[in-house]
Amino acid sequence: METLVFLFSFSALGVLYAMNTTPEFQEPYVILEIGVAVLVIVFLFYYLITRGNPPKDFLFFVFAEFCFTCVIDLTSALEYDGIISGFMDFYQKTGEPYLGTAYAIMMCYWDGIAHFILYLMMISRITDRRAYRTLGLFWAGSLCANMSVFITGIVAGKYGSEIRPAFWLNFLFLLMPVLGAVTLFTRPKDRPLIGGYNAQHAQTMKLIWRPLDLILVVLLLAAMAFTILRGLVALDSPLEACSIYLSQYEPYLMDPVGYPKVMMLHLLFYGLPLLGAFVYGLLKPGCTWMSDWTTFFAGAIIQCQWSHIGGSLHPRTTTPFRIPNDVFWTVLGANLLYAAVPVMVAVRVHSNPYFFLKISPFPGQTGLPNSEEKDTKYKEK
Repeated sequence: METLVFLFSFSALGVLYAMNTTPEFQEPYVILEIGVAVLVIVFLFYYLITRGNPPKDFLFFVFAEFCFTCVIDLTSALEYDGIISGFMDFYQKTGEPYLGTAYAIMMCYWDGIAHFILYLMMISRITDRRAYRTLGLFWAGSLCANMSVFITGIVAGKYGSEIRPAFWLNFLFLLMPVLGAVTLFTRPKDRPLIGGYNAQHAQTMKLIWRPLDLILVVLLLAAMAFTILRGLVALDSPLEACSIYLSQYEPYLMDPVGYPKVMMLHLLFYGLPLLGAFVYGLLKPGCTWMSDWTTFFAGAIIQCQWSHIGGSLHPRTTTPFRIPNDVFWTVLGANLLYAAVPVMVAVRVHSNPYFFLKISPFPGQTGLPNSEEKDTKYKEK
């Protein structure tokens, strides 16, 4: 099935070429109508070919549909960078002109490559009746961050006065990952939440005897400080430290396209509490929510930092907003480390989850009645 989805997704190129060579298809409202019609047709196609053996997971259709749009996004990015031509000329003018910004181009590369691979992997797992919850949460975090920054940046940035009808299609791509995230968070986890002796042993160790966790806590605290600094810069704080950072390190934060500023505010108001929660989760044993939220946030931060770093380095970003040459490697290294920290925390939680499990009382221990001890279903392997 994933092979069929892969091949059918590239039929999007034919749709783009037909629209690019037909003037009647290039009016703003016609583009919106064709976009809706194509999405409906793609859904009906997958619905009909799976009628004999319908997937039990409705997200299959979401992933298959979005594979189609991934090809469109990748084509858009490649055409704006001059690698290909003849597919998106009309859309650049009358569809969504803000896709030509450096941030949006990098966002489209991420969607066309990273998300496309994730969709194929999750479709394969759904087809084979295998679990994909962790992959799904990573995707949901990535696409939620992608679309929330993208939509808000359009409205708040310099393209707010150039919104065309096709803009409203973006809300579908925000609604679906939100719905997917809610669905995946409420599903049973892929592994048990209760551990035995190993979990009990891991949770008796103080932070000082867990050097990896100690390093991660320090890195998380540094990431929190970095988040606050850039958030205050985005809020136009008059603090001297903010003025120095903006003028001498990351002037891209004030790019009038709006995306960098919106992203910093997202990280300040949503990312900062999560980073603080992860510090708590590394200090307090038994936080079973760590596996889900670290995965979700890892997807979000990688997508954001990919678009942010790539946008600040892209040729379409004007010189005054690029990273100064004398601090280039310092700023780049700080941004890469900032993206890596949540990923390292997620890998730590998933590779050695004992500290984050509930402890199953052993026979003879107090804490559970005898009848409940006998009914305990999960035992550590």
